[in-house]
Amino acid sequence: MRILTVVPLITLAIIIGGCATPSRTVQRTAADEQIDLSGRWNDTDSRLVAEEMVDDVLRRPWLGRFESSENRAPVVIVGEVRNLSSEHIDTTPFIRDIERELINSGMVRFVAGDRVREQLRSERMDQQTQAREETVSRLGAETGADFMLSGTISSTTDAIDGLRAVAYSVNMDLINIESAEIVWIGNKEIKKLIEQRRSRW
Repeated sequence: MRILTVVPLITLAIIIGGCATPSRTVQRTAADEQIDLSGRWNDTDSRLVAEEMVDDVLRRPWLGRFESSENRAPVVIVGEVRNLSSEHIDTTPFIRDIERELINSGMVRFVAGDRVREQLRSERMDQQTQAREETVSRLGAETGADFMLSGTISSTTDAIDGLRAVAYSVNMDLINIESAEIVWIGNKEIKKLIEQRRSRW
């Protein structure tokens, strides 16, 4: 009787084991290696666009004009980068890439964005009553930004018979905060052709 019970259990275990999915393998790669599996916007696109945008904006006449008139490096802040594309794109890593390139260039001064500033202001207010007098950070001593960099990421898609072409367009504006004058406009386009056989989009 026990044999009759054990045999079906063994058979069931073999069937389940045979249906199991293949094991997953993970391979480490260099952090800057280009890996494009889906054809969607990825970290490589973000980094390359940020590098090219910042390289372009820092080579344009507005920088020299400002330094000549004000006798100092301009202070820049990165504002909103809106995703107008057809896919979900978290623009936060792209903004961080832009900020990193600007700061590391050494050609402009840089101030934190609105969310970080709110945290700093809260901390300064707390220090007024909680910290020792000689260590208190002063109120009203922030460095004001001269220019704001903001922009959009958009995309267009064309597809037929297992082929899909995606074009991303990144547009950035640098605006004088006091005068609202646009002093630089940058554009970078990325095009990808994705082929997928035996599948419909």
